Amino acid sequence: MSHGASGEQGAGANPAPDEDPAGRGADRGQRPAHPSAPQEPVDPDVDLHRAAQRAETAGAGLAQVLGAVAAGGVIGALARYAIFLAWPVADDGFPWATLAVNVLGSGFIGVLLPLVSEDGHEERPLVRLFAGTGVLGGFTTFSAYAYDLRVLLVDDRVPLALAYAVGSVVGCLAAVWLTATVTRRAVVHRRRAMTS
Repeated sequence: MSHGASGEQGAGANPAPDEDPAGRGADRGQRPAHPSAPQEPVDPDVDLHRAAQRAETAGAGLAQVLGAVAAGGVIGALARYAIFLAWPVADDGFPWATLAVNVLGSGFIGVLLPLVSEDGHEERPLVRLFAGTGVLGGFTTFSAYAYDLRVLLVDDRVPLALAYAVGSVVGCLAAVWLTATVTRRAVVHRRRAMTS
């Protein structure tokens, strides 16, 4: 960034990552503001381009962040493991447990993000990191999805593999969209009721 002698930004310089040149609250990591709904971060991880999130990992904050993510990850991974033990791959070879874990986890992400942020401002960073990055990151599994898909393809079960691939993507996207939409509406309704 170029600065003139007075310390002001020079002509044609790029704004700092935390600045919003359009003035709409749509900085990196967030959707543009919509007047009728609270906005949540697009990604629950720390965005080091934003000053508030950089501060989360400064000094002793780093140990808190790592501890929150690690503790949540253990809980999420153990929950997934318990589901896999209780629901092994069916005789037909379809990985129902992996599909269920990923769709359920996506649904929980859709509930979590609107609840841990208000109007695009993250209010509870350790909750976001513990529950989002930790628990739900440990619970959901792309690696098991990829492995199961590979097994179905190697076993020459192409129609089943395609159904699994499409079902996983559609199911996860539908779950996160539905739960985020319902949660956002509930948050807006609650705020209106509190201000009335």
